[in-house]
Amino acid sequence: MINRISDQTGLLERALDACWVKNEAISNNIANAETPGYKKFRVYFEASVNKFNTGSIHKSPNFLPIGKDRTMSKDIKVTRDYSTSMRADGNNVDVDEENAELAKNSIQYNILANQLIGQLSIIKKAINEGR
Repeated sequence: MINRISDQTGLLERALDACWVKNEAISNNIANAETPGYKKFRVYFEASVNKFNTGSIHKSPNFLPIGKDRTMSKDIKVTRDYSTSMRADGNNVDVDEENAELAKNSIQYNILANQLIGQLSIIKKAINEGR
C-alpha cells in the first residue's frame, strides 16, 4: 500500500517538475518573441508521464539549461523547434500560441498540485489516525 502511494506521489512530483520546465521554456519564448532569428523551445513530457517511465532526462545540443537541477524530473525532453517561420526575421514564436500554452500549462500545474496535496493529506491522515 505504501509503495503505491509513494509511486503516485513520485509521479506527481515529476509531472510538476515537467510543468515547471515547460513554464520556463514558454516564458523564455515569449521574452524572445521580438528577437530576430530566435527559434522557440518545446517541452515534451506527457507521454512519458502517462507511461510512468523512469528513464533519465534526454539531453541534446538543443537542451535548454534553465532553472534548478532537474535530476528528479524523468523523461523531460526540451527541443528547439526549427520549423519554418511565418516572419521575415526568422523568428518562429507566435505570442498568442505561447500565451495559450502558458494558460494550459498553468491549469495543468494547479491540477497536479491539488492531486499531490490530496495524496499527502491521505498520508497525513493515516499517520494521525494510526496513533
